[in-house]
Parts: sequence; C-alpha cells; structure tokens
Amino acid sequence: MYNDNPTLVGLQQKMDESRQGEAYTDARKAAHTEGNGKHFYIESYGCQMNFSDSEIVASILSGEGYRATRNMEEADLILVNTCSIREKAEETVRKRLRIFDQVKQSRPGTLVGVLGCMAERLKAKLLEEEKLVDLVLGPDAYRDLPKLIATAEDGDKGINVFLSREETYADISPMRLDSNGVSAFISIMRGCDNMCSFCVVPFTRGRERSRNAFSIVAEATDLFQRGYREVTLLGQNVDSYKWENPETGEPVSFAELLEMVALVHPDLRIRFSTSHPKDITDEVLYTMKRYENICKYIHLPVQSGNSRILKLMNRTYDREWYMNKVRRIYEIMPDCAISSDIIAGFCSETEEEHQDTLSVIECSNYSMSYMFFYSERPGTLAARKYEDDIPLKVKKRRLQEIIRLQTQVSFEHNKKDIGKTFKVLIEGDSKRSDQEFKGRNSQNKMIVFPKAAGLEPGHYCYVKVEDATSATLRGQLVEAG
Repeated sequence: MYNDNPTLVGLQQKMDESRQGEAYTDARKAAHTEGNGKHFYIESYGCQMNFSDSEIVASILSGEGYRATRNMEEADLILVNTCSIREKAEETVRKRLRIFDQVKQSRPGTLVGVLGCMAERLKAKLLEEEKLVDLVLGPDAYRDLPKLIATAEDGDKGINVFLSREETYADISPMRLDSNGVSAFISIMRGCDNMCSFCVVPFTRGRERSRNAFSIVAEATDLFQRGYREVTLLGQNVDSYKWENPETGEPVSFAELLEMVALVHPDLRIRFSTSHPKDITDEVLYTMKRYENICKYIHLPVQSGNSRILKLMNRTYDREWYMNKVRRIYEIMPDCAISSDIIAGFCSETEEEHQDTLSVIECSNYSMSYMFFYSERPGTLAARKYEDDIPLKVKKRRLQEIIRLQTQVSFEHNKKDIGKTFKVLIEGDSKRSDQEFKGRNSQNKMIVFPKAAGLEPGHYCYVKVEDATSATLRGQLVEAG
C-alpha cells in the first residue's frame, strides 16, 4: 500500500484487521468451491448503486455454491434488480418478468426473484396480483437470500423487504459482474435522508448510514492488487458520508475518506457519485485538488434552474446558491468538469421557469447531463401534495429543448479540449473498431485513439485530442510530459 501521510499511521493494520474477520467474504474463493450445480442469472436496472448491489448478491449466491450464467435458459434462479425512480423503469421490469415467466414454464423448478427498490415498493402486488415471482427482497435483505430460496423451493413465497438502520454489507466482498477488469464500484453508504419531494429512494432504501472506512480502503486495496486501476465511491449522497471510529470516537468525513482511498496507490484513480450540492464542501474540493489520482469531475444534480421549483422539490437550495457552488468548484479547480441531473416539467412549472433551467445549463457549462421529464412516483411528497399538471406533450417538448441545449454545450465544452493532452486510463476496445482503444481522462470524458504495441486495458497513456463530438474526443498517442 502506498502511504506517505503521517496522519494515516496504523491504517494498514486496521485494514488487515478488517479483512481478517470471519464475516469477510471472498467471492473469488467461493467461486472455486465444488458448488451445488446450480446457476443464477441476474439483470440490473437503474442507478449504479443497483449494479453494485447485484455484485453483493452474486457474492452471497457464490458462497452458497451457485455459479453465474449469462444464459437465462440454463438458470435455476433468475433475478432482476429493479429501479423505481421513474415509471418507465418499472414498465421495463414488468416486461422482463413476463419473459422470465415463459422461461420458468419451460424449465420447471426455476425460481424468479425481484430485488431492490421496486421489490420494496410493490411487494404485495408482485407476489399476489401478478404472481410472476417467487422471491421479493428489498435492498437491505440480501443476506436472507439463501433462506428465502429454500422457502420458495418448498412452495412458499420468499419475502423480506425490511429496511435496516445498520446494514451496509461492509463485510461482503462483491463479485465483479461483467467487469472490464479496470474499473469497479465501491459502495460507501446506503439510504438517503434528503427527502426530495419527487424521489422515492428514501422510502425504498431507508435512512442514511455510512460504511466502515477501513473496510472501504481494504476493498480498494484488494481491487488495486487484482489489477483494477479505477474505483468509483458510490452513495445516494456521498458528501454526507460520516463514519465514527468506534475505538477512538473520531468521525471520518467524506474528504478524509477520499484521502484514505487516494493513498492506497497513486496509480489508483478515484471517482465518486453522487454529490448533493448542499453537502459538498471546500474540504472535499481542496482534497480533490491536492491528489492527482482523484478525478477532476463532479456530478452535481441541479434538477431545476428555478428557485420556486427547487423549493417545491425540497432541494434545500435556490438557484443563486447553486450557481455560487458551481463558481466555487471552478475557482478551486478550473480544470474540473461538472455534470448534472435535470427534470423537465415538474409540477406547476411555467415556461419562464423552464427557461431558467435552460439558462443554468449554459451558466454551469455542464460537460454532460442526465435528463428526464417528471414522472410522478406513488408515495412521494410530490404525489401527495402537488398536482402533476404539466401535459405529457409539454414535458416531452421541454425535455427535447433541454437535450438540444445540453448537446450543444457539451460539444462546445469538448471542442475546447482540441489540442490538449490528457492522461487516459485505457478501458478496452472502442465500440466501432478493434484497432482503437477507448479510455477516460480525469474529467470523465471518453477518448478514442489508435492502438499501439505494448498497451492494454488498465494501462495509462497520454493522448493529444485532435477532434471532438458532443459525446467523445478523438486523438493520438503522445509521449508523457
């Protein structure tokens, strides 16, 4: 482990202790056991946290002797990890469940399970009304999966959607699914306390709780030793990470955690997602600036550019406050890229307020954004208090205007990189040609360039940008310096 910071003396010992506990699961060792001859197939939808959770589930199943398969027709257990953030995501899952049911009919004994946010929200309907599933597990119940499988095999329905105030799965080493062997997710916290009026996450994932900092560093160290060169620290709101060391009583902030992970090794890149504007601090920004291997990229969702709408959304900041935060980021790190989440057509939004959202895209100079029209989610504060009164046609038109502007801003953002040289982490072949590599720079921009002898995924190289689109940079390899 690379460590030249005297404030972290003893960290290696703590990491070793964290990894030596009996509960620490090594999915790689479990994969080499003889197994029970059964296979599991899993699909994931929604946010990065869901994909990270699927890796935890895979590790638990591997420990029970199951083997992963990409062919659902040979699976004894079919799982879908779901998202409830938008209605379209739930519709997609329902369609998949009907396909899984056909597989189940042709392969008697196959079990179908729904995991994650949709499982927690629609537990009764999934089990009783639609009768398409045998297992329903919420995000905090994955440890119960082996027991519930046994229940379902005996002919009963297996269900656990209990939301925990303690569960972080800190002792489980995730099995990396569909990994490129270069980049990996590390979950650092679970749940959310923000209660944005449009969001169902606090109801489906429970209250916020942070994971043991030493277990996070241990996981990052293990990944680096296995050849991974980039980790993304995940949480619904990573900036509110706060873990108290039970031995010293001292809290570990997100900025301190960032430093701890950055010190694993200078060749391990650190990313994180997602940040809430109200919680990202100067301490975090200066930590990012201090360490070259902490990527200069922040996902900072705005949701709306209008102060009245932001108040209805319960975002706890207004337009001016958000813009000051953006200016502060650029002031401390001029080379930082910022991206965002944007919702079009929230309840009662006027055309003038929609224009405020368009203007905040330009003012913030986002490198890219995730853009959606408002989808009312049952159980949220907005569904209880506000009328979803913007016609769908208007929502879609406003969304297209947002997409059109963001595409233009992204293109201008990328054009400014032409002529610059970036350090790139190679991820693999480009989508269009096996004669080209693709990789990302510190600002999370995808760069495509011709291959060269001696380079392979996981290597760093330097690329000079020669051309740009709104989504991708193209360039040529150059010498470092």
